[in-house]
This record gives sequence, structure tokens and C-alpha cells, in this order.
Amino acid sequence: MPFSISTPSLLLLLLLAAAAAVAPPAEAQSRAVEPDPTTTPTPTPWPHQFHSLMVMNFSGALQLIDLWYDWPNGRNFNIIRDQLSPTLLYDLEWNNGTSFFYTLGGDSPSCRTAQLEVGILRPGWLEGAAYLGRRRVDGFLCDGWEKADFIRYYEDVETKRPVHWRFYTGREAHVMTFEVGAALEDAKWQAPAYCFDQKEAEEDDESEVRGRSASLCDVRESSCFDPFLSSL
Repeated sequence: MPFSISTPSLLLLLLLAAAAAVAPPAEAQSRAVEPDPTTTPTPTPWPHQFHSLMVMNFSGALQLIDLWYDWPNGRNFNIIRDQLSPTLLYDLEWNNGTSFFYTLGGDSPSCRTAQLEVGILRPGWLEGAAYLGRRRVDGFLCDGWEKADFIRYYEDVETKRPVHWRFYTGREAHVMTFEVGAALEDAKWQAPAYCFDQKEAEEDDESEVRGRSASLCDVRESSCFDPFLSSL
């Protein structure tokens, strides 16, 4: 008896053949997860200007960071709010190593200064970082790198945007938005007049020379690690 195929079976085979024709080969599917073994991915330099909103988590203590990075003008601005806090802390950093930490408004606005040995991070600060491989972080497929045993940094494979970084202390940054080219108006970069009280500035510089206060380390992780920053 000649071999025959029923109509339902024939339709099923046609559907399977059509699916195989449009589906990517197994090798292509694996390449979507694994990087090209012949090359080692390198981290994307930061754009010269960007705006980012981040959530910082340190052992369950949360902060919202409004970050403005402006390399052409040599400045970096972190506007920090602790969870449910009504007060904003402004961390204004300049490329000459000067930083201002201040609050605005209220009955007793405050300001302290620090003079660090280095300025803000340069766009290519991750050059030379060791590649960690590819993994999912915060729901995104990311390439990861480690720099100087100090920080682990992850960027989205597809868009090359930063997704997450983790300091060796355990403090984690989760990037919520990343706007390339966004710039804060110049007037917002001016520290308040009471930051320039010479007596207060000298006292804070002196405490920095003695080894950085714990509270400053809590505000700006990198301020406690000048040797790391000097290597960037």
C-alpha cells in the first residue's frame, strides 16, 4: 500500500516547517546570551553630559540620587534624598577637587566642604576594568566589569546604558533613568553663600586631612578612596 499522509498531519508538518524557516538557528540564539568568544567586551565610556535617577541601597537603607554629570564644565552634582526624608542633601563636586555638601532652606541650612586630591570621574574611568562576563542584573542582560577591586559595574548589552553598580562595601546603585546629553542650567550649580564662610571651610578641610569623617563616606563613597580615584 502506498504511504499516505492524512490532511491534519500534513498541516502540522507544514506549520513546523514554516516555524523552522523563520526561527533563528541555535547558534544565533546562544549568541544573544553569550558574548563573542573571540573578543572581550569593553565598558562604554560615559557620555560627556547626562542626567540619571538612581536608587541607592546599602543594607536596606535607601536613597534617591538625582545625578547630573557635566564633564566639559568639570562638574558633577548628586542631589540626595533619604527614604521618606523631607530634606535634600546637595553634593556638588568640581574637577579641581573641591566639593560642597549642603542643605537649603529650613531654620538651619548647613554646608561643609572637602578638598580632595582628584576631581570628578572622567568619561573613560572604567578603562582597564576586568571583564566579569554576561549575566542578568535588575532584569536586564548585562556585561559586567570590576575595577581595582573597588566597584562592579554592569551595562545593558543592547543599549550600552549603565544598569547597576556595586561598591566593595556592599552599597548598590540601581539606575532608573539615563538621559544622554541632558544638562542642568548654570544657575543651579552655584553653591549657597554660606558655603564660602572661610572659618567653616578651613575646619572641614582640616577634618578631611585627618582621614575623612564617617558621615562624608556615607554621602559620597568615592571620597574615602583617593588612591582608587587617582588611578582613573
